[in-house]
Amino acid sequence: MQIFIINLLWALSVAGLAWYIGQAALQITYVTLADGRQQERRLPLLFRLLLPLAPNIVPFFRRDRFAKMRTEVNRRIVMAGYEGLLSAEEFFALRVLVPMVVGTLLALAFLYLTAHMPERMQRSFAAREAFVCPLFYLLGFTWPGLWLQRSIRDRHRRIERALPFVLDLLTLSVEAGLDFMSAIKRIIERRAVDALGEELIRAFREVQLGRTRREALRFMADRINQTDVSSVVSALVQADELGVSIGNMLRIQADLMRTRRFQRAEKLANEAPVKMLFPLTVFIFPSVFMVLLGPIIVQWLRAGL
Repeated sequence: MQIFIINLLWALSVAGLAWYIGQAALQITYVTLADGRQQERRLPLLFRLLLPLAPNIVPFFRRDRFAKMRTEVNRRIVMAGYEGLLSAEEFFALRVLVPMVVGTLLALAFLYLTAHMPERMQRSFAAREAFVCPLFYLLGFTWPGLWLQRSIRDRHRRIERALPFVLDLLTLSVEAGLDFMSAIKRIIERRAVDALGEELIRAFREVQLGRTRREALRFMADRINQTDVSSVVSALVQADELGVSIGNMLRIQADLMRTRRFQRAEKLANEAPVKMLFPLTVFIFPSVFMVLLGPIIVQWLRAGL
């Protein structure tokens, strides 16, 4: 009877955990744009599972000693496009929770598998336990930072792709007689919302709330922190200060961004053969040699026997 109760409790625990994971996987979260529109955006499933535990740790990271770190992480979260979904304190809490939970589970799984191996294999793995188990915790600690860095890189790549087309649309609108802010308004109304569109919406809203156009563009460049956007914003601000035609400046910047995009594509194409060397030498060439030389080696061994 006791065994049945224990098995039943285990089954209920597993079912409850599966239900919780399923609910977290189906949960849809949104970020609210500056104009009130909502854009669907999801954190990784592991973050959504562990965030309910974050309030227990968050107060520790609100101390003054973490002020500079909070400012930097908040800036990076904004760059990644997760402002409003994740705070710096919650990110620090995740860097504690992920190794505690995931690292512990992986370490226990490794120890369990090691305990059920044959004795000879247990001896060889016993010396590695002291190295492998801390490695799981180290991987769990670094993974949130790697995820944030990858999110920033992906968002910058999307902005790089969209920037030449947006500049072309701005050029056509300005040359057709619209002023710069009216051209931005038309673009954000007619164009699908993407990473660059979100920043344009926010900059346009800041101008409506009283900031000057130069300040709004500079704040946008600081938020994105991407080379091409900073270059375009600097050119626009300089043109505004010197009284140069914005239409001509936009056309020049659009051509420049398109040229840079082609140069990046050519650079990636030139780097492709070098990057292919490792998988070729490690995975493909050995298989080819086995197929070609295998029958010859077999015949040679048979002849020798």
